[in-house]
Amino acid sequence: MKRSSSHRLVAHGRTFAAGCVVLLLLVAGVWSSWESAHHIVLAKGREHGAMVVTSCGEDACTGSFSPDADSQERSEVRIERSVAAEKGARFPVVVKPGTGDVVRTGTPGFLHAWVPLGGALVLAALVIAGGMRMTRTAWGTGIAGAVLLLATFIAL
Repeated sequence: MKRSSSHRLVAHGRTFAAGCVVLLLLVAGVWSSWESAHHIVLAKGREHGAMVVTSCGEDACTGSFSPDADSQERSEVRIERSVAAEKGARFPVVVKPGTGDVVRTGTPGFLHAWVPLGGALVLAALVIAGGMRMTRTAWGTGIAGAVLLLATFIAL
């Protein structure tokens, strides 16, 4: 039995709408991740050093900053609170320009910065499978997001 042109139009419309939602999810994931990731990816010329966490509040942790050779001494720096920032923890950081805020560097920091993208990939996989009927692509997208989230969990 042949499909009617209106049925094909509805199917193409559903695929287009789902594709727009997938694109929105992925752009939002990259946008959210890039807020922290660009300090790590484009770290050349920024202040590098190590942070030792001395206290943690509800939203952020503060601590001392031990600079590398090219960085200036700071009495205190601030990092967003995460599961890996606890009192006494020491890790490499890069200072956000013009602030006293820092971002964790190295593999754990890089992976942590891309967590929003990992979540967006997992959500996009559901839309790709359900709305676009592309199961292989959905599996690949979902697995990529899950691997990123799992790698971050293991690294931190």
